[in-house]
Amino acid sequence: MNTLKVLGGGAAQGFIASVTPKFEAATGWTIAGDFGAVGTMAARLRSGEAVDAIVLTAVLVDALKSEGVVAANSIRPVGSVETCLAVRARDIVAPIADIGVLSQTLLMADAIFVPDTMASTAGAHVMKMLQQLGIAERVASRLKMFPNGATAMRNLAASDAARPIGCTQATEIIATPGLQLVGALPCEFALKTTYTAAVTTRATNPAIAQSFVDLLADREQRPLRARAGFLEPSRE
Repeated sequence: MNTLKVLGGGAAQGFIASVTPKFEAATGWTIAGDFGAVGTMAARLRSGEAVDAIVLTAVLVDALKSEGVVAANSIRPVGSVETCLAVRARDIVAPIADIGVLSQTLLMADAIFVPDTMASTAGAHVMKMLQQLGIAERVASRLKMFPNGATAMRNLAASDAARPIGCTQATEIIATPGLQLVGALPCEFALKTTYTAAVTTRATNPAIAQSFVDLLADREQRPLRARAGFLEPSRE
């Protein structure tokens, strides 16, 4: 059986897993997906790695198109994802009604689980938020950073800290057993990241890769996208 190699941001992993059976049944191809911080995925593409399709932030996909890594006419919108807070399923939901309450919630946490603050969209946003709240130095020793949001959330779910909290994209929280999604960040720090899918110029079978990309954006997959945590592009 032929294999389609896909690189994606961690935000897309759960959704892609949900559509994989349909793609494989329709095409006879399997999907080999690798997911992580979008900056890391983009670096791998730019280094020349052979990949068939990608699901990354719209900003990165546009940049890769201009660099000749992505086929321009292959790009399709997948949806947007909010950056949210999470706690363990057994914990009391942390209050985040406004930035004052959010600041106190973060200060009370004894562990704050986040993705890479340099290579991931959500991680970089969290660091900027902590700095703007004026609490970055106070919580620095409590930050638990991981290569991507999915790994950060798995570690949050398994944490034995007394009052842990996590911050990453909604899709990564929803896909992690043992967590509950608290909600999106207050409007002052709201971040909604748009993701698009595309075929790379190195695809071994561009037609099959395009069918995968089209499936992700298909209207019929709207319920699966919503279940995974994606908002439709029209709602941005």
